[in-house]
Amino acid sequence: MQLTTILSTKGSAVITIHPEASIAGLVAMLAEHSVGALVVSSDGSTISGIVSERDVVRALNHGSAVLDAPVASIMTAQVHCAPPTASIDELMHLMTERRIRHVPITGDTGDLIGIVSIGDVVKSRLSELEDERAALMDYITRGG
Repeated sequence: MQLTTILSTKGSAVITIHPEASIAGLVAMLAEHSVGALVVSSDGSTISGIVSERDVVRALNHGSAVLDAPVASIMTAQVHCAPPTASIDELMHLMTERRIRHVPITGDTGDLIGIVSIGDVVKSRLSELEDERAALMDYITRGG
């Protein structure tokens, strides 16, 4: 299964945050949208970085004054992306190898077209397994 299948189910909307937004604003957006990470972008299309709840927690280790700092100060600038044609298996490998939970999906020009989380991958795999189980049960009950 390709990532286009996940995006067709969950949609391609991606919440982004400007690099100069405050970390306090980031925390509010994460809570408002019930997400674990935001893509950092000046224009909503070009990827400058990615910032997650983990990044916020690590930053807070230096004190609450960090909440006034810009998101760019804690974001991960080297973002690992995937094309929509990548398979779920390829994405799982990337997430495991890089120890990441969110992967922006980019088009041929590098523009942001979606984001897939580890939760999306698990949901997709569970659906695949359930479909396979149902097909096997049908095969068995019909007598092959």
